[in-house]
Amino acid sequence: MKILVINPGSTSTKLAVFEKGNVVLENTLRHSSEELEGFDSIIDQYNFRADIIKNFLNDNSHKLNSFDCIIGRGGLLKPIESGVYCVNEKMVKDLKSGEFGDHASNLGGLLALELSNQAKCKAFIADPVVVDEMQDIARISGIPELERISIFHALNQKAVAKRAANELKKDYNNINLIVVHLGGGISVGAHSNGRVIDVNNALDGDGPFSPERSGGLPVGGLVKMCYSGKYTIDDIKKKLKGKGGLVAYLKTNNAQEIQQMIKNGDKNAELVYKAMAYQIAKEIGALSCVLKGKVDAIVLTGGIAHDKTYLIPWIKERVDFISKVIVYPGENEMEALYNAGLEGLKDEKLIKEYC
Repeated sequence: MKILVINPGSTSTKLAVFEKGNVVLENTLRHSSEELEGFDSIIDQYNFRADIIKNFLNDNSHKLNSFDCIIGRGGLLKPIESGVYCVNEKMVKDLKSGEFGDHASNLGGLLALELSNQAKCKAFIADPVVVDEMQDIARISGIPELERISIFHALNQKAVAKRAANELKKDYNNINLIVVHLGGGISVGAHSNGRVIDVNNALDGDGPFSPERSGGLPVGGLVKMCYSGKYTIDDIKKKLKGKGGLVAYLKTNNAQEIQQMIKNGDKNAELVYKAMAYQIAKEIGALSCVLKGKVDAIVLTGGIAHDKTYLIPWIKERVDFISKVIVYPGENEMEALYNAGLEGLKDEKLIKEYC
C-alpha cells in the first residue's frame, strides 16, 4: 500500500511517502516569513500549502491517484479517544473554526481531505494532541471551575508505548508504562491497559518546565504577577508558552546549545538544565503512584532524548529504582502516522467517526 503522510508545523510542512512499508520520499518543505506574512491566520495558509505539496509530489513523480490513503497530523479538536479517524464534515468545521484552538496541526486533516478528494482515496488523522482517556479522579484540580485537561504528545506517546510493549513481549492493552515525551513541550503520561489515564497538560498547563514552557508554577506568585499591572494577558501567555522554561533562564530553547554551555563550564546552565531533569523525574515518580507502583517500564522519547550525556542520565539516576528505563530518541511522528493509516486501511472496523 502507498500512503502519503502530512505533518504541518508553524513554518514548515513535513511530507513522507511510504510504499510497501518503506519511506520512498521524505522532505520538510520550509515556508519563509515572507511567504507567510500575507496570511492573517494559519487556516488561511490552506490553499498555499496544498499547492506546494502537489507541486512537490509532481516534481518527484508521485501522482495523487497513486495513493491508497492520505493521513495528516491531527489538530486541536474536542477531546477524543485514541485511534484513527476519518476526516469528515464535522471535523473540518471544527478545525476551520478554531473553536478548540488555533495550531498549525489543524491544517493536517484539512490538507489530507483536500488531496484525498483529488486522489479519490481515504483521508485520516490519528492520535491528535487532544486525545483524552483520563480517569475521572485525575480531572479534579482543587478549584471546580478549573478542571485538569488532557493535551499531550499523544501520537508519539502511543507509538513508543506500543513499541516498548513489543520489546517487552507484552500486549499494550495489558501493561503499565510511564511515557515521557521530551521536546519543546514535555508530557509525562501514565499508560494503563491501553489508555493514558493521567497526563500533564503539556501545552500551557502543568508538569515539568521544558525548553520553552513554564510548566507548573507557584500559584500565589503567578496571581501576583498577573495583577501587578506590569504585564498584559498576552505577556503572561508568552511567559507560560514560548518564553518560559529554558529560554527564560538561558535565552535559548536549543538543548544542544545548552549542552555545549555546560561543557564550557557554565554552572548556571548546568543547574537550570539539571532542574528540568529533576522536575521530569518528580513527575515520573508521581505517576508511579497513579499506577500503584506497578510499572512495567519507563519510556523516554522525543528530540531531547538524544542527549545521553546529561539529561537522560540525570533522569535515570532518580527513577530507575521504579522500573526499567527504555529510551527511544526522536519524535517518530511520520512513522506513527503511517502505521495508523496502514491500520485503517487493513481493518475498517478500527476507523472512528468524529462527531
